[in-house]
Amino acid sequence: MLAIDVHKLRKQFKVQKNREGLKGALQDLFRREYREVTAVNDISFQIPQGEICGYIGENGAGKSTTIKMLTGILVPTSGELRVNGFVPHKERESFVRGIGVVFGQRSQLWWDIGVIESFQLLRKVYRVGTEDYRKRLDELVERLQLAELLNRPVRKLSLGQRMRCELAASLLHNPSILFLDEPTIGLDIVVKMEIREFLKSLNERFGTTILLTTHDLQDIEALCSRVIMLDDGKIIYDGSLDDLKNRWGKGKEVVLQFSEPFTAERLTELTAGLPVAWTQTGDASAKVWVPSDHASISEVLGRVVTSAPISDVKILETNTDDIVREIYKSGSVADLSALNPGANAGGEVAAVMQGASPSALTEQPAAAGEPPEATDDGKAEREKQGSGVS
Repeated sequence: MLAIDVHKLRKQFKVQKNREGLKGALQDLFRREYREVTAVNDISFQIPQGEICGYIGENGAGKSTTIKMLTGILVPTSGELRVNGFVPHKERESFVRGIGVVFGQRSQLWWDIGVIESFQLLRKVYRVGTEDYRKRLDELVERLQLAELLNRPVRKLSLGQRMRCELAASLLHNPSILFLDEPTIGLDIVVKMEIREFLKSLNERFGTTILLTTHDLQDIEALCSRVIMLDDGKIIYDGSLDDLKNRWGKGKEVVLQFSEPFTAERLTELTAGLPVAWTQTGDASAKVWVPSDHASISEVLGRVVTSAPISDVKILETNTDDIVREIYKSGSVADLSALNPGANAGGEVAAVMQGASPSALTEQPAAAGEPPEATDDGKAEREKQGSGVS
């Protein structure tokens, strides 16, 4: 069964055009002009139950707008979507009982009361039975190490402590789908590792479906079996992270340690005819850049090992950050193939072919033509700020 099913989903906002100067301001009072901004542009994807999927893109790509439509906060302009079999903005009361949401920059906990009191209020919001609540709370407190935090006001928690409490709050009603929007933003490496391990175990034990939006690609590499990349409201890649590296990675770097001194010139002679570049890093060490579409590492090592006494070999994986940054910088889907001429040798990437607080979850969804909220990082919000609308 599909946890999330999205087909031709589109979201457009009507944004006021502000005219300059006093004369323009007076004209705006009597006759306003608007323009339409497309935040999400006819995207389609499916996520099966139990999958952890990364949803990435630059600021303004439309990630948060998508999450808000999937959670029922925003109404789509057009297209179809179902989450757990429900249409989010139409069947909200039944729908929200099966999802958990964490917005990294927006708390669902009450600022001036103790954490445990926020949990108790959320229990009533989601109508969780007392016995189930206590059992679930005890487990979350133990797994997320919250015992010392329960009686503190939320405003006195550090960012890392608050995010652990936010995660617990989103899981009190044992949802089958968890939406995470920048859950590790601003956290130190220790807290990030703790949250990653917790999410991984949550998925393994309960089969919880997780949709994760983040700018930290280490989160994606540690958790996600699949990644969807968004640019300017369109999906430009949908597949595994390994496939992304293999298709768009330009090559790999191999570091070799020799048992006796060996020069880069001699290594260049051994690999003559191969499009590789050697760099001497020490008297008995060197590194070589092997382009993925013109040579193989085994071919390079096969030539070297016959004449050079190798004591150690280290293969450095393609840097995911560099690949994704290059794709972002390309500016359009059509430019992706130019990043790596050999990337399409095995077939085109399929995706290129397709051309919250408790009150936030229970509030009435915004109408299709209304502008996004201030916390939305979608393209419409960026356009809105640029036009001077507050």
